[in-house]
Amino acid sequence: MTDFATHKVENQPKPLGPYNAWTDDRALREAVDREGADWAGDHLEGYGDAVGGRLMELGYTANAHPPEFKPFDRYGHRIDEVEFHPAYHEIMTASMEAGMNGFAWRNANRGGAHVARAAILYMGSQADAGHTCPMSMTYAAIPALRHSPELAEQWVPKLIGTEYDPRSVPVHEKNACTIGMGMTEKQGGSDVRANTTRAEAVGDGSYSITGHKWFFSAPMSDAHLVLAQTEAGLSCFLVPRLLSDGTRNAVEVQRLKDKLGDWSNASSEVEFQGARGWLVGEEGRGVRTIINMVALTRLDCMTSSSALMRQAAVQALNHTRQRKVFGKLLSEQPLMQNVLADIILESEAAVALSMRVARAIDAAPRDEEEAAFARIATAIGKYWICKRTPPQVNEAQECLGGIGYVEEANLARLYRQAPLNSIWEGSGNVQCLDVLRALSREPAAKDALFAELKAASGLDPAFDRYIASLPDLFAETETLEIRSRAIVERLGIALQASVLLRSGNEVAASPFCRSRLAGEHGYTFGTLPADTDFAALIERAAVA
Repeated sequence: MTDFATHKVENQPKPLGPYNAWTDDRALREAVDREGADWAGDHLEGYGDAVGGRLMELGYTANAHPPEFKPFDRYGHRIDEVEFHPAYHEIMTASMEAGMNGFAWRNANRGGAHVARAAILYMGSQADAGHTCPMSMTYAAIPALRHSPELAEQWVPKLIGTEYDPRSVPVHEKNACTIGMGMTEKQGGSDVRANTTRAEAVGDGSYSITGHKWFFSAPMSDAHLVLAQTEAGLSCFLVPRLLSDGTRNAVEVQRLKDKLGDWSNASSEVEFQGARGWLVGEEGRGVRTIINMVALTRLDCMTSSSALMRQAAVQALNHTRQRKVFGKLLSEQPLMQNVLADIILESEAAVALSMRVARAIDAAPRDEEEAAFARIATAIGKYWICKRTPPQVNEAQECLGGIGYVEEANLARLYRQAPLNSIWEGSGNVQCLDVLRALSREPAAKDALFAELKAASGLDPAFDRYIASLPDLFAETETLEIRSRAIVERLGIALQASVLLRSGNEVAASPFCRSRLAGEHGYTFGTLPADTDFAALIERAAVA
């Protein structure tokens, strides 16, 4: 009988198999230990095992089956439901059990709790970045809600709960719930003071809210924090999806956004048609109230972007350590080694700075200098790490060749996801202006920043020269705004170098300083100095 097989499949890598996203990530483990959360290792190892195994597979499925908007039931009643694939609910269940929403608050009496929680987000984002949106907002809403003790008493215990419950029932019937955010309107964007949505007191302690939101994240959350105008000015409100009697609040979903990435998660446009909301904080002080939330979600932007870089590097290593070209593995080819080492170096610098900022946020309630550092470093890190993610992920795609561009490989999804965090919670320009504001108006923030940088003085000559040149950036005050991206970029690189140098990780710190600070680097990845210890960097990043 004739054999019609045309070829055997040879020299094709096997897909990345199960691994532990905690134990197999040396850079993460070192950063978490260094920043004071070594006590959480067992917990992180358990979640890391789930992330590198079943959650990774669930992430593929959840993104292949995006949520669907169901405005009406079969009889025409308005329901405004969003249906998610069961895979999404399984991921949410696992991440809430691990504490992506509430671990830091349940362990607030332990130093490093926010660092440990950042590590949970970092690992979970690699399996599926979409579900981290409601998890991030739920985590970040706690400080804002504490401006209104009565609301906090009702909601905070639910927001830090571990039992994911997607049912459409009032919050008092749940052991745990999620919360979203609604700030952006069509005419305003980042300029939230241009918002037109209005809130009027109705006499029973609640407000009637009328208007719209152009982006209303995670519409199936149990409530949203919303900005609306009152007679006193822009104010913050808690708007539940369902009222206490089980009826749907008057928040009408217009449509779901058709997004570039973030496919497993839903984002929507809504109209408030006399929706009931409860004031959070003082009337007219809405921005000040919700900024407590934004500070934490910006940390999560840094951390999630760092996670995308890590997963991109993991996928590139998996491919190049199995694929042969011209008689040798790709990972053994000198030029490919330079590329791999460079994208790994970017990943290590990103997670190191993210965990350092998480420690500052953790210590902020007890330490004024750390609070001041968190204030400015969050904006710097959010800008720089999020900007570096798309080119780093794209470089990892190229390591896989054509398979890196198709949806079957994880890299296409990572690349579509990569730009999101530079846009969410304030675009790059917003971050840069925020940094300039802190530097010019908040002496404590500027002092804390430069104290952090100078703590690494004497550890590397290139770093010392780089730090000495930074004050010159502020000499021409008339052009500060137009130059602010260049300024924040340099500050971000300097912060990453400082953390790496003080970590004692010479394998990463030395090539980082030579390439990013001393100018021994081109405009693309894969241009590290020729005498870099490429093999050591690659070995640090490899999974078992």
